[in-house]
Amino acid sequence: MMRSLEAWTPRRWALVGLGFCVLMMAVALFLEHAMGLEPCPLCIFQRVAVLATALVLGLAALHGPRGRGGAVYGLLGLVTVAAGVGLAWRHLWLQSLPPSEVPSCGPGLDYMLEILPLADVLNMVLVGSGECAEVGARLLGLSLPGWTLIGFLVLALAPLGMLRAALIGRSRQAAA
Repeated sequence: MMRSLEAWTPRRWALVGLGFCVLMMAVALFLEHAMGLEPCPLCIFQRVAVLATALVLGLAALHGPRGRGGAVYGLLGLVTVAAGVGLAWRHLWLQSLPPSEVPSCGPGLDYMLEILPLADVLNMVLVGSGECAEVGARLLGLSLPGWTLIGFLVLALAPLGMLRAALIGRSRQAAA
């Protein structure tokens, strides 16, 4: 198995990661539209991180990079995944607060985006609100941000694989 993974190109890793992004978004949209779970602002930002990762991986799959290009796409993918990990971690932290320490609910994300500069919206969302501290659903004892965090950690394997493939490719070129 390990030997076969060593033969994977950055494009193949990008395609696998892109497929996982599609899966993550499909689950999020299913939970919203079929199960009626309304996403809070932090949930929406986590979706943006998934979409940003999908964009990077999609471009990498189209480009089919070799050498440094695969490493660049891998690093960009890691940056977007790290943003998602940070957002999910923050969301879990808010959910762990005792009720007396939960921030009050703020205005909706749509409203904030209409009247405030983007930097202020980002600050308000990251500080959190009461709606982000609510645990809407659990699966096997984990809240949705916990599952999203696991999803981002699994997703990180794709850009890491791209980096590894790019480094293996460079070392093979140097040896030849």
